[in-house]
Amino acid sequence: MIEALGTALCDSPQPGLTELRSALQEVLDGSSVTGRFTGAQALKKTCNVYRLSFDINGRPRTLVAKCLNLPRAQRNRLVATRWLRAVGLGHRGPALLATAAERGGEVIWHVYEDFGDRTLDTVAPDWSRVEAAIDLIAELHVRFAEHPLLPEARMFGKDMGMTYYLTNIRDAIRALESLRPPVVDGDADQFALRDRLLSRLAKLLDEAADRAAVMAEAGGPETLLHGDLWPKNILSVPTRNGLQTRLIDWDATGVGPVTYDLSTFLYRFARHHRLRILERYQQAAEPLGWRVSSIADLSLLLETAEISRIANCLIWPCIEAVHAGADWAFDSLAGMETWFDPVEPALTPQRFAPAGQGRVTTEGAT
Repeated sequence: MIEALGTALCDSPQPGLTELRSALQEVLDGSSVTGRFTGAQALKKTCNVYRLSFDINGRPRTLVAKCLNLPRAQRNRLVATRWLRAVGLGHRGPALLATAAERGGEVIWHVYEDFGDRTLDTVAPDWSRVEAAIDLIAELHVRFAEHPLLPEARMFGKDMGMTYYLTNIRDAIRALESLRPPVVDGDADQFALRDRLLSRLAKLLDEAADRAAVMAEAGGPETLLHGDLWPKNILSVPTRNGLQTRLIDWDATGVGPVTYDLSTFLYRFARHHRLRILERYQQAAEPLGWRVSSIADLSLLLETAEISRIANCLIWPCIEAVHAGADWAFDSLAGMETWFDPVEPALTPQRFAPAGQGRVTTEGAT
């Protein structure tokens, strides 16, 4: 029996706790062990992911519980139980132990093995860990390139090619244009912020045809994308064979060109590290046959993906301002405006070497 399990997450605002506790009882084999729930730690600011601690037969054990809406829950389940296994990478993703659906159908809880907190350090990188992460990312892309399961992954996930760019730019413009009196209250500075963002997005929309042409020529094959390759989602896990890389939090997974994942990963590192990362990726992804010799084209593809994500983020504060009267919306948009500043250029004017060769540096390469 697991003592105090009924108090797990009792202060959480999330629904479905009764169903979650029942699932935890099964995962921990509560009917045949002696155990106790000992605490919970919120792992995200949104408070929908928790590390739960237990004492089981005198030994500590931790699990991760994640509260998801239905589309994200189905996406994460397919990643863990179908897609990664289909290409022999099931052991490199999240270990899903149980699911628990809230009775009203509002949310689904996932219970995962806890892989710990060994995330990548992008400020002072441990290059052995960074290179292991790059190799795994490349392996995912290579094994899933033009795979027959990509249509299913696109249906349950996202399309992260030019469609993602165009859709998010247009939706962000529509959302910003809704921030008008009398629907939304604001001062002159706040509406000037709205107008600056609209002007920037209009220019980005005008560039769509040129960006699409570069993506069609140099974007490479479609593949399965993690979709959110921030350092917090890349863990080094101790195993009998040493540290191994795991990719977690597949909420944003989808289908598209490799540059979408690469851009998320690269922009988290200082610019002087990026060519080294790209060269390692190029070597590991050699079976893809993907080559972009023009640094200008590669930077444009990386920038296109990053802009797509920023535009998507702009949408939601606008919706909250219009439909829920959120007084924080303009402050949030002001912060997001600064996100555009470090986006370009993604790379210094150098060209990385093809796989198997030394570094080639050409100042002013185009």
